[in-house]
Amino acid sequence: MNYPGHKKSIEELTVYEVWRDRFLRDRLRPAVRIAIFFAFTIIVYLLGEAVFAPREFKIIYLYTSAAVELGLLTCLVLQKTAIGQRYPGLLFLGFSWSLTVVVQIGLAAAKIGDLPLLTWSLAFLTQATLMPVRWRLHLISQLGVLFCHVGINLILNLSFAKYTAFRLSGFYLYLFWFCLICDLSVYWYECLQRTEFSTRRELESAYQQLEAAEAKYRSIFENAGEGIFQSSPNGRYITANPALARIYGCDSPEEVTAKFTDIERQLYVDPVRRNEFLRSIEESNTVSDFESQIYRSDGSIVWISEKARAVRDSSGSVLYYEGLIQDITQRKQAQESQRLFIHALSHDLRNPVAGMLMVLKNWQTKTGESIAIPRSILVRMIQGSEQQLRLINSLLEVHAGELRGLILHCDRVDLRAVVEAAAADLEPLMNEAQATFTNLLTEDLPAVNADTTQLWRVFSNLISNALKYNLPGLNLTVSAQVINAEKLIISQSKAKQNIEQLQIINYQFPITDSPTSMICCTVEDDGVGILPEQCEHLFDLYVRGNQSRHSVGLGLGLYLCRQIIEAHGGEIGVISSPGAGAIFWFTLPLAENYR
Repeated sequence: MNYPGHKKSIEELTVYEVWRDRFLRDRLRPAVRIAIFFAFTIIVYLLGEAVFAPREFKIIYLYTSAAVELGLLTCLVLQKTAIGQRYPGLLFLGFSWSLTVVVQIGLAAAKIGDLPLLTWSLAFLTQATLMPVRWRLHLISQLGVLFCHVGINLILNLSFAKYTAFRLSGFYLYLFWFCLICDLSVYWYECLQRTEFSTRRELESAYQQLEAAEAKYRSIFENAGEGIFQSSPNGRYITANPALARIYGCDSPEEVTAKFTDIERQLYVDPVRRNEFLRSIEESNTVSDFESQIYRSDGSIVWISEKARAVRDSSGSVLYYEGLIQDITQRKQAQESQRLFIHALSHDLRNPVAGMLMVLKNWQTKTGESIAIPRSILVRMIQGSEQQLRLINSLLEVHAGELRGLILHCDRVDLRAVVEAAAADLEPLMNEAQATFTNLLTEDLPAVNADTTQLWRVFSNLISNALKYNLPGLNLTVSAQVINAEKLIISQSKAKQNIEQLQIINYQFPITDSPTSMICCTVEDDGVGILPEQCEHLFDLYVRGNQSRHSVGLGLGLYLCRQIIEAHGGEIGVISSPGAGAIFWFTLPLAENYR
């Protein structure tokens, strides 16, 4: 019959039996040693009796004691064998019967009908005291002695002839009660041990479940993406999780609790926000989507959204506040980008349109029915229209990418072919800027796993930026090499030789820890260079270089480059200083079947 918890009970019983057998084995060791020493003392005594009281001495007693000693020594040896480890109950019977049955056989061999009640009592008491488990074994050992005694006496008619029936019944009555008391003590002790064992197992299981639950919630606390906190009414942080430490720019939660002891003045850019937070939570006991600007540990400012509640005691007094904090800086920046988007449309897109209007007005002033349009004007019209289309498409891509991410169509791509295509498209601009272009990509360069169109945009943006932001006569070089994830060192070039004041000769790129080999591409120029503080934000949205002479762009090119390269699993960066040219670099993963 199955019932809830039945399987668990069987498993617990099995575990208890394993523990009980181990307990029996452990207790048998000292019991056997004590019995061996006991038998040895009897042998010594009998030898002394043979010397000092030869009339009372009987050699059969010495032989019997020696047999007992031999049986006990056999038990001691068997304890260390696989059989003894597997069947401790047999060793128990061997130990018990060595002290009782062997003595009975020895007495019968000497045709002595005495009942060795003292020896039996001592043996039964010893095993009940030292090994109080498996009461059935104790009963078997006692019945075995009794059957041996009765059987021998029936065959040899020893004690039955020596004692009267009344006298003999008294001996058996004593033996019955003595054995019953020993067996009851073992039974009750084992019941107590079983209950204690079961209780201990339940406690261990409860502790394990508690530890598992604590570990689970600790893991949630430690690995949550949102900041989790508890703060006191006087403005101190009591607890904080690692996510909150990262939001605040701290190295650990302990730093948060140690550093922010006055939340109102240390954290909030506008201290009034703390008072508004406390007032809101006092009114409704909770606050949600409470947005504020705060200072990070390094002094920078970010936006956060708080969701919290007040924890109160039985009298209604606030003990502490607890809740979640989320970094919403990117969301705020996205919202700001949307506002900038409208501003950009009204500002940057008006210049190409204004140029077209200027050309059309020039046509309007012409006299005559037919108007001869010079090729240069047509080129300007076409370039203006194409520029306007590119700006519109770039804006749409940027804001669509913010919403759904950049979509790639990756395949094996020959980088040399992509660079040649980009350079061919930009040849008119290069000629106009009197630039010298060098493509160092070799034909045996391994293929990369990438989107051809998006890579063309990266090379096109980097090359066109170099042309737009530098004086005529620029030298442009595109190169690439296979790298591993441990280290990449760019060979020295003319541009790098002019960056000694920044001490970045043999600059080591911050490549990721991925073990996969990659290709590093570089676009180098010997132009005017870029300020270090500009390099840090050059790939941000709507950032344009200060050296642009006639560009009407929105500052989207390098931002798109970063989006494209990071979507491929690579990285992008720039090395430059004023007057030393610039090196734009990015990494791409090799095609999967490259070896």
